[in-house]
Amino acid sequence: MDRSLSEKLKKIALLVLDVDGVLTDGKIIIDDLGNESKNFHVRDGHGLKLLMRGGVDVMFLTGRTSEVVKHRADELGVRDVYQGVKDKAQVLGEILEKRELSGERIAYVGDDVVDIPAFRMAGFSAAVAGAPGYVRAQADYVTEKEGGAGAVREVCEMILGAQGTWNEVIARYGIDVG
Repeated sequence: MDRSLSEKLKKIALLVLDVDGVLTDGKIIIDDLGNESKNFHVRDGHGLKLLMRGGVDVMFLTGRTSEVVKHRADELGVRDVYQGVKDKAQVLGEILEKRELSGERIAYVGDDVVDIPAFRMAGFSAAVAGAPGYVRAQADYVTEKEGGAGAVREVCEMILGAQGTWNEVIARYGIDVG
């Protein structure tokens, strides 16, 4: 990992995630009754649990509103979920102020043009592999994995590795992967 990237990741106390296209593959399924469903990757969820065990908080910040997102957050133990957000930078600024955090202490993962202002506020920003080129160009890092297919897990492992807590959080599984 690039030294400057590692230095940024060492400072992270909060991971902020867009949902559609980042935690999911971006597809929204609506049945005949209007019920919505989304696909979440189990390894992304476990990565978030590992990250929280490592002392980094997690937050969802999304433009859409969906009960499915709230259910997934509850399942993972993510307490802070902001839905229906039209101006992510404004809300992110309010969150930073409320938590008394500087921007360098947050990581933000997104996939679309609406995420770029939040990228600029974050100490570390990542775009998922499937994001448009102009979005990827604005991020500190572009994941190898697509949104909803392990991109979030990739970022979680990067943060844990840079902070030196990876082996500690996976020790319960009886392995040391270095």
